[in-house]
Amino acid sequence: MSGTLWGISLGPGDPGLITRAAWEALQRRDAIWVYPARSGKTPSYALDIVLRAGLGPPAEHQLLLFPMTHDGEKLARAWLKAAETVLPWLRAGRDVLFLVEGDASTYATFGHLARTVRALDERVPVQIIAGVNAFTAACAEVPVPFAEQDDTVAIVPAAYGVSAVDRLLPDFDTLVLMKVKPLLDELIDWLERKDLLPGAHFIERVGAPDERRFSGHEILALRGTKVSYLSLLILKHPYRIRGERIKGCLRKAGPQPTLLETA
Repeated sequence: MSGTLWGISLGPGDPGLITRAAWEALQRRDAIWVYPARSGKTPSYALDIVLRAGLGPPAEHQLLLFPMTHDGEKLARAWLKAAETVLPWLRAGRDVLFLVEGDASTYATFGHLARTVRALDERVPVQIIAGVNAFTAACAEVPVPFAEQDDTVAIVPAAYGVSAVDRLLPDFDTLVLMKVKPLLDELIDWLERKDLLPGAHFIERVGAPDERRFSGHEILALRGTKVSYLSLLILKHPYRIRGERIKGCLRKAGPQPTLLETA
């Protein structure tokens, strides 16, 4: 019997956002913890969340390297090495818990590991414990609603470029731009040029002790500065009409005319 590979979602940074299901899984002393880091010199942010929750790892635990690169060959080698690290434990019937900041099914390294493990041994069961996403936690912190009524939402890695974001803008009430670090100055220029700063919110390392938030014109202060990889930008379209979709049309929200007004 193979052990199960578990994706344990921990939320974006605040230990209070660890779900009861994840908390119960982390109490197990018979399972093996693995957790990602981007280099051997960089501590694991996922492990840090658990340590700040007051939990220590079991006797067997292992850091897995997932380098920050767009080089497909380097990534494939890293995923393969990680899979080959956990497979002996799984084949021995041990459960492996992969700690993931945020949600394990949303822009997470867990998907790469699970796919590679299953490619090597399709008998290995994979399970995910869902968690709080960084962007919903960020909306709660700002606070602004992530979506209301029939709002449309787009979640886009900022690496797609400002031109792609600009094309999406007319069709969505909320844009979530993930991993904005490489394009932050360009995004700030675009927000200022389009007069979109009033509906913009920048959040860095949401829920962590060193979290930073900037809203509206405060975001201009970030131009030319270094920000964390764990940063996102939420844009609430300030000019798009919100309301009810009736037969494919958008009716402006607000008080409806009274009988006297329509007579």
